[in-house]
Amino acid sequence: MKKKVIFEGSAIAIITPFTEDLKKIDYDKFEKIINYQIENGTDAIVVCGTTGEGSTLSNEEHINAMKFCVDVTAKRVPVIAGTGSNDTFYAVELSNEAESVGVDGLLIVTPYYNKTSQSGLIEHYNYIADRVSAPIILYNVPGRTGMTIKPETYVELAKHERIVATKEACGDISMIQKVAALCGDSLTIYSGNDDQILPIMALGGKGVISVLSHVAPRVAHDIARKYLDGDVEESRKLQLEYLDLCNALFCDVNPIPVKEAMNMCGWNVGRCRMPLGVMNDASKAVLYNALKAHDLVV
Repeated sequence: MKKKVIFEGSAIAIITPFTEDLKKIDYDKFEKIINYQIENGTDAIVVCGTTGEGSTLSNEEHINAMKFCVDVTAKRVPVIAGTGSNDTFYAVELSNEAESVGVDGLLIVTPYYNKTSQSGLIEHYNYIADRVSAPIILYNVPGRTGMTIKPETYVELAKHERIVATKEACGDISMIQKVAALCGDSLTIYSGNDDQILPIMALGGKGVISVLSHVAPRVAHDIARKYLDGDVEESRKLQLEYLDLCNALFCDVNPIPVKEAMNMCGWNVGRCRMPLGVMNDASKAVLYNALKAHDLVV
């Protein structure tokens, strides 16, 4: 069953900038980041995801941030909202709120902490999909959740008309290859790791949900777009050229490094909410040197 693709290319897993006391969202800065991304080639905005610190946003903040992003984006690119939870009922509630403010898609991470079985995953996702109208992108990130979506489970989930894609951040290319072989056109695959954009697209993936895009939006866009347009060699060159920066942006727990990188680049987005801390000097040096190597800082 071939399904509609929400976006092709690079989507930014956008940060949430906070005020200095960390108690409120800095909407003026948020608007500038959104507009900068769209103006520099980003193909979609993913709001309130992992990089957006969705887990430390209050319910009210979560809804307001989604609405703000939809309003600022003004249909220039699709907006996808992170609405996953380890509480299935709350995931439905938050997904319905996202739909009410006009998002184009939902990014729903696997349950975390209480986790579940593969059969539980199928029940969880189908329950949500039966109660929303927006298309769903699954999010497989076992390093954070402690569980993974197995290829055979993907096959079952892809049977639902509203489950259209996955953000794959398991890092296992062999497993992702099996998912692609089993699911075909019934499930679009997006890379959840900037260092694997090209490999996943070589398996039929349609792009990336990116952290790199915060500091190099045109690069993230071009790695994906050039591959889609058939310029595989240029896509490969960019992927390898920026591998050091992709790695540096994950030298600490995401989104600690990307917020620090944006600060180094002059965005002054502040730090992450606790319990995420600040980077040590050694990691800051690694990050700064990678940015400097690509002329992104002075």
